[in-house]
Amino acid sequence: MSPHTPAVPGIDTGRGTLPLRERKKLRTRRALTDTALELFLERGFDETTLDELVEAVEVSKRTFFRNFASKEEVALAAEVELWEAYVYEVARAEISGPVLDALRNALSAAVFRLGEDWDRRFIRTRKLVAGTPALRDRSLVLSINVQERLVDVLEGKLGIDGREDVRLRLLGEFSLSAWRCGAKNWVAGRGYGGRRGHGGSDTLVRRVEEAFDAIPDSLSLAVPEAE
Repeated sequence: MSPHTPAVPGIDTGRGTLPLRERKKLRTRRALTDTALELFLERGFDETTLDELVEAVEVSKRTFFRNFASKEEVALAAEVELWEAYVYEVARAEISGPVLDALRNALSAAVFRLGEDWDRRFIRTRKLVAGTPALRDRSLVLSINVQERLVDVLEGKLGIDGREDVRLRLLGEFSLSAWRCGAKNWVAGRGYGGRRGHGGSDTLVRRVEEAFDAIPDSLSLAVPEAE
């Protein structure tokens, strides 16, 4: 692993089966995130107390805080997992050719790394975020932070100072914009006609890759000059 490669908490990064202790911790985290989403969507984020959450999962507050720093963090766990996996994939990638292609491929790999039920948790998270201003703000902060981390990783790989070279920061912007556009298209079409089978991670990745592929044409889009 390179010195720039981060660990991915609770995610098997292909380095072997997680130890028993980590698997137990992952099960506890998953129980907390699943129950939190259920309670927050049913009762409201602000209306659900931490006491009610830990009681429903039958764990202590101490156990909760060993896994999450706050209610906001457990509510956005699916997004945090995505961004951790994305930074991990970019850090481990051997980049050659267009850097934007490497970012595109790394994001696709990150989504597939997250497990079979991650897409279900993510779409529920987006539903919760849409109706909770505090979580919208926190979600935005998470995306800004991951963009900065991507620039840091690329600086180390490419030997370019992102403070002096705007291209690295633009690549981070393009990458996150492609994700937002593609994920929004996926979420909007996910439940079309009530078909629960329509979507999943495969379709999400296709929508995001389509957004990446549209970047060059969007940059060259022009309105013909009037004669």
